Amino acid sequence: MTIYIGNLSYHATEEDLRTVFADYGTVKRVVLPTDRETGRLRGFAFVEMTADDQEASAISQLDGAEWMGRQLRVNKARPKEENRGGSRRGNNRNNGWE
Repeated sequence: MTIYIGNLSYHATEEDLRTVFADYGTVKRVVLPTDRETGRLRGFAFVEMTADDQEASAISQLDGAEWMGRQLRVNKARPKEENRGGSRRGNNRNNGWE
């Protein structure tokens, strides 16, 4: 399972997310997608942890929490759909996460 973090501060770093999610277990991977044209963070991220129970705990504790001046949306990430009717998401830039 992978965690989706939405409404993320544009100032958040991979290390910031690792620190927050480390309170719930071991973080395997953090992905902070950027806009391909501007290089700016897109305001969301994905975190993968080593165990499903750790991810479930992080989701239940962090969803709706205020962090860096924003109220986070934290939930289970959905697998990327291959064809979204004209969407430019078919390039796999987010490693299959959305």
